[in-house]
Amino acid sequence: MTYQASPGLSVGHVHLKVTDLERSVAFYREVIGLDLVQRYGRQAAFLSAGGYHHHLGLNTWESLGAPPAPRRAPGLYHVAFLFPDRPSLGRAVGNVVAKGVPITGAADHGVSLAVYLDDPDGNGIELYWDRPREDWPRDAAGELEMFNAPFDVPALIAEGEAATV
Repeated sequence: MTYQASPGLSVGHVHLKVTDLERSVAFYREVIGLDLVQRYGRQAAFLSAGGYHHHLGLNTWESLGAPPAPRRAPGLYHVAFLFPDRPSLGRAVGNVVAKGVPITGAADHGVSLAVYLDDPDGNGIELYWDRPREDWPRDAAGELEMFNAPFDVPALIAEGEAATV
C-alpha cells in the first residue's frame, strides 16, 4: 500500500537563503505585506501574516553577500502566497506594481489566478488565489485539467482597489 499524507496537510513555512537580510526583510514587509515576527540576531528573520509564528524564514547562514544562484540550477522554483479571495490578490498585486517591482508573469491556471515576480535575490514568488473547488476545470472523465492562459492583470488590480472603497 502506498502511503498517503493526511488531507489536512498544508505547507507550514518556507525558509530562504538570502544575501542581505535587511534588504530582504524590507522587501517582504513592504512589497508582500508580511509582518516581522522575530529576528535571530543579524542572521535570520521570521515573517508572517495574521499573527502566525512564521510563514517565511530568511537567513544568511550560508549565503551572506553571495551571488545569486544560477537560473538553471536545481532548487526552489518559487514560493507561493495564497490569498483568501480575488480582491485581496488584486490589492497585493497593485502594491507590487506601486512599489515598482517587475511582474515576470501572470497566468490563469483554471484552478487559480497567479502573478509572478522575483525577490531581490532572484527567488521566484507567486501571488495567487484559488477558485472554489467546484469551479476547477475537469475533463470528461472528471480528472483535473489545469492550463496556462493569459488574464487581465490591470482588471484584477482595479477589482482589488474597488473592494477597499
